[in-house]
Amino acid sequence: MQHDATRLVPHLTTALTGPFHAIEQCILQRQADIESWFRKKWRQQAIPFYASVDIRNAGFKVAPVDTNLFPAGFNNLNTAFEPLCIQAIGSAIEKIPFAVDRVLIIPEDHSRNLHYLDNVSVLKTLIEKAGFDVRLGFAHTNARVMQAQVLRDASGRTLTIEPLRRDGEEILVGDFKPELLILNNDLSAGIPPILEGIAQHITPALNMGWASRLKSRHFACYQEVIQEFADLAGQDPWLLEPLSRNCGEVNFMRREGAECLEHNVATLLYEIQKKYDEYQVDYQPFIIVKADAGTYGMGVMTVHSAAELAELNRKQRTRMSRIKAGQEVRKVIVQEGIYTHETWQTTDAVAEPVVYCIDHHVVGGFYRVHARRAHNENLNAPGMRFEPLAFADCCIFPDRAGSQDNHVNRFYTYGVIARLALLAAALEMRSGSESA
Repeated sequence: MQHDATRLVPHLTTALTGPFHAIEQCILQRQADIESWFRKKWRQQAIPFYASVDIRNAGFKVAPVDTNLFPAGFNNLNTAFEPLCIQAIGSAIEKIPFAVDRVLIIPEDHSRNLHYLDNVSVLKTLIEKAGFDVRLGFAHTNARVMQAQVLRDASGRTLTIEPLRRDGEEILVGDFKPELLILNNDLSAGIPPILEGIAQHITPALNMGWASRLKSRHFACYQEVIQEFADLAGQDPWLLEPLSRNCGEVNFMRREGAECLEHNVATLLYEIQKKYDEYQVDYQPFIIVKADAGTYGMGVMTVHSAAELAELNRKQRTRMSRIKAGQEVRKVIVQEGIYTHETWQTTDAVAEPVVYCIDHHVVGGFYRVHARRAHNENLNAPGMRFEPLAFADCCIFPDRAGSQDNHVNRFYTYGVIARLALLAAALEMRSGSESA
C-alpha cells in the first residue's frame, strides 16, 4: 500500500546553500557520466549481496559514516519498495555461477529481539517472492540449541528456525540442502566452527564479519573511491567523505594507547578546522571515537577536544571497552564528526537517512530519528525510531528539470553516496579475499 508522501517526507532544517547545494547541482548535471562510471565499476567488481549505509547531511557536506554488510532493518522499509527488492534479489542470485533454488538464511542468535525477527520475516518473504525456497537456520556458537525453535516476531508472524547440521563440507537444516547461504548474522562473536570450510556458497563472505572486518579498512577503500569520483564530479573529496585516523591497540580500562588517541584527535580536529575555515563553516568541529569493529551503536563517543579523552571517568571508559556479544574493544577509529541538520517533520527530532542496497541496486531506505540526541551525536542508540522514505523511486530517478531542493533529487544524491560506500565495500571485500 502506498504511504501518504506528505506525512513521510521529512522537514529539512538545513540551509540549502553553499557547498552541499553545489554538490547536488553537479551530481544532477553529470548524472549520465556518473551512472556510466558506476556501470563500469560494477562490471569490474564482485559486489556485496546487500548493505545499508548511514549518511549524514550537514548542509555543507554529505558523507557516509557507517556501512553495514549485514543489514537488519528490512522491516523498516516502505512497503512500496518491495518490487525493487524482489527484482534486485533475483539479479544478485542469478550472478552466482551455478543454479540456486534453495536458500538458507542464517540470522542472529538474539531471538528475543522481536523487531529483529520482523526483519528476518521480511527478508525471508522477499527472497521467497523472488522465486526461491527459503529456510532459516541458527549457527549458535554454543551447542545448547539442538532443536527447531518456533518464534513470533513483533508483527505476530511465526518463524521456524532450525539448528544447522554438518554433512561433510555441506550445511543442512533437516533434509534441506541449500545451494546458497545468506548471512544476516554479523559474526561479532566470531565465525561459528560449523561454517568453516564449507563447500556451499555463502554471502557475505565469512571474513567480512566483525570478527575480522575493520571500519578503518573500509574508509581507506572509500577514500580511494571518492578520490576518483571527486575528479569526475569536479568536487573537493572532503565534501563527500569523513576524515579519519586510527591507532594500534587500545585498552580504555587500563588507559593503554591513550597518548595515540589524544594525538590523533588533536590532529584530526586541526585538519577539520582548516576545512571549516576554507568553507567558512561556523560550527565547532567534533570527533566520533568508535570501535573499529562492531555495530549496534556500541563503543561510540563524541569528543570536541583531546582533553575530553584524558578526562574520561570510569563509567565512560567501561562503556567504551565492550561492544556487542561482550567483545573487548582493542582498536578504535577516530572519525570526523558530521553534523546532521535534518529533523523529522515539526518535532525537531534529529534524523539521518539510512539507504539500503541489494547487489548494486538502491532499493529504499528510512530515516533513523532520535528525539533525545543532538545534531552532533550518534543516533544509533536506545530511543531511536525509524520512519520510511516517501517514494518508491527515491534514490533512483532524479528530476533534472526540478530544483535541487526537491525530495526526489535529495534522495538521488543519497543514493549516489550509498553506492560509493557500496563500491568501497566491494574493494574491501576483494582485498580481504586476496589476503585470505
